[in-house]
Amino acid sequence: MSFQRKDLLGIEDLSPEEIIFILDTAKSFREILERPIKMVPTLRGKTVVNLFFEPSTRTRLSFELAEKRLNADALSFSSVGSSVAKGETLLDTAKNILAMKVDCFVLRHVSPGAPHLLARELDVSVINAGDGAHEHPTQALLDLYTIRERKGRVEGLKMAIVGDITNSRVARSNIWGMGKLGAEVRVCGPPTLIPPDIERMGVKVFYSPEEALEGVDVIMMLRIQKERQKGSLPPSLNEYKEFFSLTEERLDLAHEDALVMHPGPVNRGVELPARIADGRKSIILNQVTNGVAVRMAILYLLLGRRR
Repeated sequence: MSFQRKDLLGIEDLSPEEIIFILDTAKSFREILERPIKMVPTLRGKTVVNLFFEPSTRTRLSFELAEKRLNADALSFSSVGSSVAKGETLLDTAKNILAMKVDCFVLRHVSPGAPHLLARELDVSVINAGDGAHEHPTQALLDLYTIRERKGRVEGLKMAIVGDITNSRVARSNIWGMGKLGAEVRVCGPPTLIPPDIERMGVKVFYSPEEALEGVDVIMMLRIQKERQKGSLPPSLNEYKEFFSLTEERLDLAHEDALVMHPGPVNRGVELPARIADGRKSIILNQVTNGVAVRMAILYLLLGRRR
């Protein structure tokens, strides 16, 4: 098959075949990252603009590096000190930049649906780099790639996502992605941080880590996202650590070869201790490395076909 979309806005509307095609494409770009010269001329002459309206380290640098590895011209925009601070709308900002003849926008925005707005109104490609608490598709794709790389498959695996589910776009995208590829997904956290209708996404809900982690193949720990909490608050930090931190005892409940993941940033000593974050089961840094390859693949699939 081929990838015929103009944009990448979420995992929910991708088919399993499209997801697999992206992951297979990323494999060839992952090999490029091991070469002495980690650059190919695939997108020479293309211009990608990174529009980030929220703080970011890994995602922003990963996209910028992916763009440079493909020989595209990369421009990075920050809302701080821009015309946005003067009252300019997102769409007007994008249209003004588009008038400079760019080819793609990578957008991170606090408002759910913001990338969809740009995709409807603009003729160029739009990539969702995180929209509020809605989705973070490239993170889910790099997570799927990393799991597939280490386990050889996704179908039939059991994954537990533990932490602030309500405010996590990473959780939502991973739930869609893992489910579409045939995995069982469990979510676990304090009742105030579990959406009341989350079962509709096909997950199993647990409020006890001991029950959620029993026999799982993949554990994804999430931080408490205080910047997005508007209503119900989590327990106190000490209480949260006592009941939901990934201890050695809880990790032992999973399969012997279970993988430990985290989308970052990691709050060491809160969701998991340093000895697990840096331990043999942790693939957190593998996620970061694979993120560049996956984003290279997405940029190539969206822009390379238009050459």
